Amino acid sequence: MRRTLAGVSLAVTSMVALSFLIPLALLVKSEVRSRAITVAEQRAAALAPVLALTTRPDEVRQAVAEVDDTGRLGVHLPDGRLVGASYAPADAWRRAARQQRTFARDTEKGWVHLQPVVLARDRVAVVESFVPRAEFERGVGSSWLVMSALALALVAGSVLVADRLGARVVRASRDLSRAANALGEGDLGRRLEPEGPPELREAGAAFNTMADRVVELLAMERELVADLSHRLRTPLTALRLESERIASGLRREDAGRLESAVTHLEEELDSIIKTARTPLAAASFAPDSPGPGVSCEAARVVSARTDFWSVLAAQQGRECAVTVTDEPTPVTLPEEDLAAAVDALVGNVLRHTPEGTALAVGVHRTAHAVVVTVDDAGPGIPDPERALARGASVGGSTGLGLDIARRAADAGRGRLEVGRAPLGGARVRMELELAPERTPGGGRVSHGRRRRFRLRRPHRAPPRGGGGGFHGPGPG
Repeated sequence: MRRTLAGVSLAVTSMVALSFLIPLALLVKSEVRSRAITVAEQRAAALAPVLALTTRPDEVRQAVAEVDDTGRLGVHLPDGRLVGASYAPADAWRRAARQQRTFARDTEKGWVHLQPVVLARDRVAVVESFVPRAEFERGVGSSWLVMSALALALVAGSVLVADRLGARVVRASRDLSRAANALGEGDLGRRLEPEGPPELREAGAAFNTMADRVVELLAMERELVADLSHRLRTPLTALRLESERIASGLRREDAGRLESAVTHLEEELDSIIKTARTPLAAASFAPDSPGPGVSCEAARVVSARTDFWSVLAAQQGRECAVTVTDEPTPVTLPEEDLAAAVDALVGNVLRHTPEGTALAVGVHRTAHAVVVTVDDAGPGIPDPERALARGASVGGSTGLGLDIARRAADAGRGRLEVGRAPLGGARVRMELELAPERTPGGGRVSHGRRRRFRLRRPHRAPPRGGGGGFHGPGPG
C-alpha cells in the first residue's frame, strides 16, 4: 500500500510539475530573446540624435564607442562609408536605406537590427545593431536548472509525505490483520489500540467489541455445557446404583463389564465438566495442534475399543472382524481422542445399521501414516460430503459422530475419508501422521509382522429379570 500511495503521489506531482515547468521554461527563453532584441533596438535608437547633428566619421565613431564598446554597433553613412562593425549583408542595409523602413534579419552568426535615420536633403543613414546567437541563450540554462531542481524537490517532498501517510495507514492495517489472525488462532486476549485514519480506528474499535463478544459467548457456552453435564450426575448416580443391584444377579464377568461401562461413562462426564470449567485463558481452542510429545499406540487403542464394542456386536448378531498390524503404530494424537474417534465410528455402525450387519475394523501402517478403517455391510452413506459436515444428519443421528472422527484426524495431522467398503456398505478411513519412533540407541524400530484375528459371536445368555442386554456408551 505504501508503494501504491507513493507511486500515485509521484505520478500526480510529476504531471503538475511538468504542466508548469514546460511553459515556464519556454517563457524564460522567450523573455531572454525579447530582452536582447530590446537592448539592441535601444542602442540603435540612441544614435539617431547624433546622426541628426553630424555625419562626420570621427564624431560618429566617438558616439558609437560611447553607446556600445562590444563591437556590435555600426553606422552606414549616406556616402556609403561604414563606422563601426557590420554583420548584415550589403543588400539588407541598402534595402533599409532605400525603403526607409526598419528591418530585422537572421544571419549565420546572430540577429541584425537595421534602423534607417532620415537626414537633411533626403539623405539616409542606417544604424546596424547586432545580437550574437549566444546572447539569446544567456541565463536560460541556469534558469532551467533551478526550475528543474525546484520541481524535483517538490516531487520528492510529495512522495515523502505520501509515504509517511501510507506508513501510518499500513501500520494500522497490519496491526488489525495480526490481531485478527491471533484471535483466529485462539488468542482471545488480543486487543487493538485503534490508530490511523478514522475508518481504521472504527474498524479497530469494532474488532475489540467483536473479540469481547466472542469471549463472552464462549464463556456462556462453556458454562452451559458444564451445567448440562453436571445435571447428568443425578441420573448417572441412579444408573450406578441400579447397575450395582443388577450386577448381584449376573456372572462375575458380565458384572465387571457393566461396572466398567458405568465407570467409563462417569469418567467421560467428569472430563467434560473439568474441560468446560477451565478458564478461557488456559483452555485450548486449537484442537488441530496437539502438544509436543503427545502420542499413543494406535493399534493398542483400536484393539481395546473394538474388544469393548464386540460384546454389543455379538448380542446384535454381528460378525466383527479385526485386522491389526504388529508393526509399531505411534501417532501424534492423545489416546483419549483416538479412543473417542473409534467409539464414534464403531458406535455409528451399531446404531445406524440393521442388527446382524457385519463390520470390520483394520489398522495398518504405511511409510508415513497409520490408517484406521471401519467397514460395514450396511446400506452405505449416500452423501459423504454432507455426512462429514458438523451437525448434518443423513440417517436420523445427531450428525456429530463423523465430525468427532474428522477432528481427531485433523489433530493427528491426517484426514478422514468416506467411501464404499469391500463388504458393500460404508468405509470410513482415518489416516493419522506417523509419530517418530526410535530406539534408545537412536535407530528406528524394526517392522514386525501383521496379525489378523476374528472375533466370533459368543453364546449370549438369556436376559435376567426382564433386562434388555448390554448397553455401551454411544458415540456422542
